[in-house]
Amino acid sequence: MDRDIMGRLNNISGKEAAKAFQRAGWTAVGQVGSHLVMSKAGVRVNLSIPQHKELSLGTLRALIKHTELTVEEFISYL
Repeated sequence: MDRDIMGRLNNISGKEAAKAFQRAGWTAVGQVGSHLVMSKAGVRVNLSIPQHKELSLGTLRALIKHTELTVEEFISYL
């Protein structure tokens, strides 16, 4: 994976990630503690996005994997 892409992913907040997933068709359905829960019609998985100032790369990768987007597609929604 390109280091520039990793750098861009590494420095985003939960709020920025939620906005990107919203642009990809996900809808906020509620909040549990500090986690925003999102769903999408036709997809069985719900996303639970921590609303932290900076998401860890592993957490962000796992969220992207659950949405079946590629990292490049996700970045295009940022």
